Amino acid sequence: MLDIVYGSVASIATSNLLDSIRSLNLDGTLYIGYPVVASADESLTIDSLLICQRHGVVVFDISSAINQAGDWSRLEEQQDDLYRAILSKLSKHKKLFKRRDLAVSPNVVTFLPTPYQPPEDIEVTIACSANLASVLSEFDSISPEYIKPVNAALERVSTIKPTKKRQSVKQSDSRGAKLKKIEEQIANLDQWQKQAAIESPDSPQRIRGLAGSGKTIVLALKAAYWHTQHPDWTIALTFHTRSLYQQFQDLIRRFCFESIEDEPDWKKLKIIHSWGSSAEPGMYSEIAALYSEDPKDFRYGKSKYSQSRAFEGICRELLEVVKERKRECLYDAVLIDEAQDLPIEFFQLVYEVVPEPKRIVFAYDDLQNLGSYAMLPPDKLFGTDENGKPYVQLRNIEGEPKQDIVLQKCYRNTPWALATAHALGFGIYREDGLVQMFDDPGTWTQVGYEVIEGDLAPGKRVTVMRRKDYSPSFFEEKLKPEDAVYCATAFENQVQQAEWVAKNIQTNLQEDELEASDILIIIPDALKLSLEASWVIQALQNRGLKAHIAGKTSSKDRLFFDDSIAITSIFRAKGNEAPMVYILSSEYCFEGLELATKRNILFTAITRSRAWVRICGCGSQMQGLKVEIDKVFGNQFKLSFTVPTEQQLDTMRRVNRDVTPGEKAKIEKDFSDLRRVAERIQKGEVHIDNIPKDLRSMLSKALREKSETNL
Repeated sequence: MLDIVYGSVASIATSNLLDSIRSLNLDGTLYIGYPVVASADESLTIDSLLICQRHGVVVFDISSAINQAGDWSRLEEQQDDLYRAILSKLSKHKKLFKRRDLAVSPNVVTFLPTPYQPPEDIEVTIACSANLASVLSEFDSISPEYIKPVNAALERVSTIKPTKKRQSVKQSDSRGAKLKKIEEQIANLDQWQKQAAIESPDSPQRIRGLAGSGKTIVLALKAAYWHTQHPDWTIALTFHTRSLYQQFQDLIRRFCFESIEDEPDWKKLKIIHSWGSSAEPGMYSEIAALYSEDPKDFRYGKSKYSQSRAFEGICRELLEVVKERKRECLYDAVLIDEAQDLPIEFFQLVYEVVPEPKRIVFAYDDLQNLGSYAMLPPDKLFGTDENGKPYVQLRNIEGEPKQDIVLQKCYRNTPWALATAHALGFGIYREDGLVQMFDDPGTWTQVGYEVIEGDLAPGKRVTVMRRKDYSPSFFEEKLKPEDAVYCATAFENQVQQAEWVAKNIQTNLQEDELEASDILIIIPDALKLSLEASWVIQALQNRGLKAHIAGKTSSKDRLFFDDSIAITSIFRAKGNEAPMVYILSSEYCFEGLELATKRNILFTAITRSRAWVRICGCGSQMQGLKVEIDKVFGNQFKLSFTVPTEQQLDTMRRVNRDVTPGEKAKIEKDFSDLRRVAERIQKGEVHIDNIPKDLRSMLSKALREKSETNL
């Protein structure tokens, strides 16, 4: 099968080449308008590049034409430049050598509409539709073991996101040794990541994917690719989690050095937070400045719209101004990460300041939503015109860059961690029934699950399981399920929990050959971060180990340090990852108000792990959570549930929704009053018959209906 990835070059000649290559029934990858490579004095965009075992690496020059005699010398020079540029790129990769010789030699072909015979003194290779098969047959094949390294060299994943050297690893079977072997195998983009990173339609583009499917690196690659292709464009890459800034900057800088051997022009390629602050510009604050509006801060938004709706409220205010005044555009293209955490008003603001054809790329994972915003479909997200027609309607057309891409393979998380995260996030094995569910049941298969039994239809019972081909094989080769995901027995208190965690981290560092920057401690309840972190820090200090609270006792833009264990809330952890993750006080996510958000926090925390995750907590609520986790293991990571109907989905959204601080205070007071009554009945201070009959009937009916409707 030939995997075709559409970059930025489009022409009739390109279409002719595509038709000709398709007719050859080749297996491999054909890139259009990719890669960008550095020559001696400029960067070159390859018109088309074929990588296949049968014909090796073939560079196609499509843009050249032969109109006069002097064109042959120019064509010869063009082919030489392309050959040297690709050869230089391949020569940087050790795995492509046989001792001192490069094992893969590229070929350069100029593809023309009609056949031409070059002069005898000119050394060029010419092909057209009629003789392409014959020309390609002259090229040497390459051994199968070089296919992946060649793609890795051109996709640049291994150099853009280099792995740790792990020189301290001495044992062959330690966690550090296993991790080193796993990291060495992540060097290529898969077919969906290639499409998402390289394909650029003349329209908005949606990228959906599970945690760990590569959304962050794909957006960084696309931003840098656009920048090297169009250095005159003003491009913005924006996000919700501040700690992503350094990660994006590092990725983009490496890509640009790989492509053009130069630093990006940071005035043209901006990495900015979605909101911004008084000290740093953000997407919102830059749009406000364009319209001569004073940007509102969090204090203003919180006081007027509540904490959970602060950003939504101030974006709505600015959107009204933007729609009324209509000024010039601010960016040529915008990429949005963590789109699930942003309000629709933000997307509509971005839409207003990007010119046609509205190059807006937005990436998200529904279950990593930690706020109050529902991720709407594109036709509702960007709004409608005066006739009610959506501004954005995405569709994938054969032979054109895709507008809607799902990243199906998960490289960060083990299949066992991912299944556990989904089970807890949705409440699959929760005694009181589901907490939430995908709006479209078909999403399960899109994100890498397969139906084992039953039917993915509303009201039907179904069992799903992770597809083996949607998880890298190295997880099953190197790790075991019971070690990859471990739920500790509920502790009596936080001090006991901290001691257990500190003891295990000491073992990780001293025996398992992990490094401090391999470990991440996550506190789900952000309001208790400092308190709970203090117990862990003390327990670690008692063992001679250092720790820091990210953004509080360390830099707000950096999460990991070589000599200190990172402790953070979920909001700073999101977008980051670590081989070993400890989740403390997980009982916070077991039950209560705003349960959908709490379960999303737990899902996001688990999916920060690249190899191992330890789920810890205290008390009876943690015992309840452990029961759910044990059921996941007992069912061999198969998830069985009844697909909710639309009515049941509406009920779940209403019951488990986020509430305003005022609502929350009232409900919690009612719960407290109810608890006091129940305790007095239990103590015999109040008899059940003393409760008014109508109140008893109301409570009895509500409990009975709840029991009957559990999903």
